[in-house]
Amino acid sequence: MASAQDQAYPGSRLGLPRTGVGSVAPLGVRIGAFVIDLLLSGLIALLFTRPELPRNWSLLVWVLMTVIAVGIFGFTPGQAICGIRVAPLGGRALVGLWVIPRVALTFVIVPPLLTDVDGRGLHDRLCRTVVIRTR
Repeated sequence: MASAQDQAYPGSRLGLPRTGVGSVAPLGVRIGAFVIDLLLSGLIALLFTRPELPRNWSLLVWVLMTVIAVGIFGFTPGQAICGIRVAPLGGRALVGLWVIPRVALTFVIVPPLLTDVDGRGLHDRLCRTVVIRTR
């Protein structure tokens, strides 16, 4: 496995550019997108549970929103706002069952924080994906 010193920049082993469109998205931007998605999920769930708080319904909305949006479009609303998307590696089609374990691992929170030299979380490595910039 390559170390940080052996690699010119995150994503170089994957053939991705250093900066700009298609480069590996920074962790801070990915966290920002995740927070936006959580807030949006809470607001959507609140529409259905008012006047009660959404409680765990917001988690269900987040899971459904993430599986459907990433599975079909490659990005969640938060990722679209932040200018990033999930890209499958190895020439696979965007739509696929890989989305489900990726979302399940993201739900646990820890796998996205265990990044490699390419900036890919454990969930991305297991599902052969990478989060890249779109602008």
